[in-house]
Amino acid sequence: MAADDRLEDDQLARRLREAHRRVRLLPAADKERAARRYLSICDLAKRDPERAAARLDAFLTALDTPREGENTHGD
Repeated sequence: MAADDRLEDDQLARRLREAHRRVRLLPAADKERAARRYLSICDLAKRDPERAAARLDAFLTALDTPREGENTHGD
């Protein structure tokens, strides 16, 4: 493994840890589905880190995007 590959793996690991923190903070109704999706990304990271990084990007974007009907204004 080249040194550059190791740096990319470290970055992916940091991003996966951050995603884990965010999943833990979700309400129970959303946590189970998000946790299953997160675990599938972790499993993929073992075999294909580049594809896992792309799926992680999409996952984090989905976590950032408010769902339809969700109150985002604090009312």
